Amino acid sequence: MAAPPASANAAPSPPLPPAAPDASGRQAEHSEAASEDRNAGSLDRLLPPVGTGHSPRKRTTSQCKSEPPLLRTSKRTIYTAGRPPWYNEHGTQSKEAFAIGLGGGSASGKTTVARMIIEALDVPWVVLLSMDSFYKVLTQQQQEQAACNNFNFDHPDAFDFDLIISTLKKLKQGRSVQVPIYDFTTHSRKKEWKMLYGANVIIFEGIMAFADKTLLELLDMKIFVDTDSDIRLVRRLRRDISERGRDIEGVIKQYNKFVKPAFDQYIQPTMRLADIVVPRGSGNTVAIDLIVQHVHSQLEERKLRWDMAALASAHQCHPLPQTLSVLKSTPQVRGMHTIIRDKETSRDEFIFYSKRLMRLLIEHALSFLPFQDCVVQTPQGQDYAGKCYAGKQITGVSILRAGETMEPALRAVCKDVRIGTILIQTNQLTGEPELHYLRLPKDISDDHVILMDCTVSTGAAAMMAVRVLLDHDVPEDKIFLLSLLMAEMGVHSVAYAFPRVRIITTAVDKRVNDLFRIIPGIGNFGDRYFGTDAVPEGSDEEEVASTG
Repeated sequence: MAAPPASANAAPSPPLPPAAPDASGRQAEHSEAASEDRNAGSLDRLLPPVGTGHSPRKRTTSQCKSEPPLLRTSKRTIYTAGRPPWYNEHGTQSKEAFAIGLGGGSASGKTTVARMIIEALDVPWVVLLSMDSFYKVLTQQQQEQAACNNFNFDHPDAFDFDLIISTLKKLKQGRSVQVPIYDFTTHSRKKEWKMLYGANVIIFEGIMAFADKTLLELLDMKIFVDTDSDIRLVRRLRRDISERGRDIEGVIKQYNKFVKPAFDQYIQPTMRLADIVVPRGSGNTVAIDLIVQHVHSQLEERKLRWDMAALASAHQCHPLPQTLSVLKSTPQVRGMHTIIRDKETSRDEFIFYSKRLMRLLIEHALSFLPFQDCVVQTPQGQDYAGKCYAGKQITGVSILRAGETMEPALRAVCKDVRIGTILIQTNQLTGEPELHYLRLPKDISDDHVILMDCTVSTGAAAMMAVRVLLDHDVPEDKIFLLSLLMAEMGVHSVAYAFPRVRIITTAVDKRVNDLFRIIPGIGNFGDRYFGTDAVPEGSDEEEVASTG
């Protein structure tokens, strides 16, 4: 990848004399002799030998708390666990995410630099992935060594490179991943894992982020944070003593025995592989500005934007898909539509007749679930050949906020149904749907899922919601999208993106206007149902709380 030109403050590192190969690790822990014996065998998968570094380096492990899903700045909120709308009108991802590798010594300020880059980039969807999450699970003997500061966490073998590589590959493809949570006090992985989603930009940081050949190929931009060794040692002492409950003698012992030699052998030599070297870390604003400018140009080139116009025109004049099922337009159904579409209808009547339509819609949708033959005995002692549900369980997932109005109807006809929620909002500046929150039941992949949204206009939010369900391993043919009203545009968008998703509605309108509102439509369903004040022009509820 073409990197931005280096400046005096962000210059490529000078060539280094050949030395030992390396890997990306932090502190693995074996005895010095064992560590040396393992180098040759464990490094054959890594980079060819490069120069041995000169400055000392200290590194234990950096903090691996579960990062909050957002980063608040003075100007805005940046979501760091969200899903971007990378999907074109066919539901496919046109470009991979832009992956930045951030390497450097222990306590060099990599995480601080990463957060400064995130804030300066000013893009809404960023994932920050730390190498510290991927330490291997220790054996009992290794645990005892670690407790005595006698285990080398800065050796390449301390890291699960296979898991790191597979995780980064999935994130670049826009898929969700499960990331382990590492406890630095007990030197072990916690039982729970955290979920991350793909984003426009992925920042991967670790002390040896450039050491593995396969991992290096996944990075579009490589940054090395070069901080003075004395500063790094002071930071490490402060962190390990105050945050990890370690004594000064143990920290210094580990530094001299493992951290400094690892920096010289594995970390500093990878500086020559960096596109940009950032001297002084977070204090070098010139280098960070240069990095941000280059990333912006790459994002613009990749066009990671939701093209609403292309989505709107992609399927004009096409026949409606066979996966669509519209509730039969009986006089009763048409009468209820007349009432809820009438702008003069009171809120009480709007709610009453909407609920009636929802109940009919849910009942209609259940007829598409799989059933199998079964025989029961009647109270008269006679056999009755009937049908029973052939699945494991039914789960309802509502797209907030309008979709949650359909939950009571689902509960009324499905006993013990489980409910999940997804919040998707449209960015009014870009027109892009953005995932802000989700709560899904466990083991949802085994269920038939009823995905509920009251209106679907462009199909953008519905496509994103389906993607989230697929990320949680729900089979596409087990997803049923239910809506009271849909535009033809939304029907086509969802059907072409996900041809095995069943689409069920009570009516389909032909057009959307310039603001992507359904015409003739039903108005702002959420405001009419909840009695809230009308939102500003151009931010229709169906486009703000669920763009359909």
